[in-house]
Amino acid sequence: MMTDNLAVLTLQCPDQPGIVASVANLIADVGGNIANADQHTDRDSAVFLQRIEIDGPVDWEAFEQGLRQLIDRFSMQSALHRPGTRDRVVLACSSELYCAADLLTRVSLGELDVDVVAIVSDKPAAGQLAAQHGVPFRLVDGGLTGDARAKQEAAFAAALEELSPDLVVLARYMRILPEEITKRWNGRMINIHHSFLPAFAGAKPYHRAHQRGVKLIGATAHYVTAELDAGPIIAQGITPVSHRDEVEDLVRKGRDVERSTLANAVRLHLEHRVLVWDNRTCVFA
Repeated sequence: MMTDNLAVLTLQCPDQPGIVASVANLIADVGGNIANADQHTDRDSAVFLQRIEIDGPVDWEAFEQGLRQLIDRFSMQSALHRPGTRDRVVLACSSELYCAADLLTRVSLGELDVDVVAIVSDKPAAGQLAAQHGVPFRLVDGGLTGDARAKQEAAFAAALEELSPDLVVLARYMRILPEEITKRWNGRMINIHHSFLPAFAGAKPYHRAHQRGVKLIGATAHYVTAELDAGPIIAQGITPVSHRDEVEDLVRKGRDVERSTLANAVRLHLEHRVLVWDNRTCVFA
C-alpha cells in the first residue's frame, strides 16, 4: 500500500494494557482517522510495537502535545512521519554496480520515491553510472600511501556528513566500516549481503555455498552495525539451485536476488515499516 498522502506513526514500548485504546483515542480527538494499523507483541521481551497510518484534518500541534503525555505514561519510543517530503538517499558502491544501477532505475521509473543525492564509491567505475542518471558522484579512495585505509574511511565519513542523507544504502560497497561510522548512521544505513544470513557470512559466500552443495541460495538486506553482517535483518530472498550449477551460475542467480531484496528493504524502510529491538526487526509488510 502506498503511503505518500498519509502520516505514519510508529511506536514501541513495554507491553501493558491501554496502549492501543489511548493512541486511537488521541488520533480521534485531534480530528484524525486511522487508515491502517498493525501491531505486534513480542512475548519473550514483553515489547509492544505498532505502526499506524493516519489521514484526515489532523490538528498536529494538539496531537504532538497529547503524544508527549502518552510517551511519559507508557515509556514509549515513537516517531511521526508527516507526508510531503522525499527522503534523501546516498548510494555507496564499489566496482560491482548492478545493485546501484537497479536502484537508480527504480527511482527513475517512480518505484522508489526518493532523491538520490549522490553515488559515493571507492572505485572510479561508478562515475559513469552516476553520469548516466544525472546523479552527483563522489570518489572516496585513500590513495596509495601506507595509511590509505584510514584516509579512505575518513573521506567516506566526510562525504556522508556533507551530503547529510536520510538513508545510506550500501549497494555492494565492499569495505568493512569502522565503528564510528556504523554508530553515526545507526538505523539509517542498509547493506546487502550476498548470502542468506546467518549462513556464509563474510567473503565469497557463493563459492562456499557451492562447496557445501546447497539447494537454495539467497541474499539478506540488513541494517549495518559494528559487527560484520550481523545487523538487524530487514528482508531476505532466495532462489533454488542444483548440482548442475557452477559457481558462475550461483553468482548470476544470486545477483538477481540481491537486486530485488535490497530494493524491497529500501522500500520497507522508506515506508516506515521496520521497527528494531534487541537486534531484531518487526516488519509490517
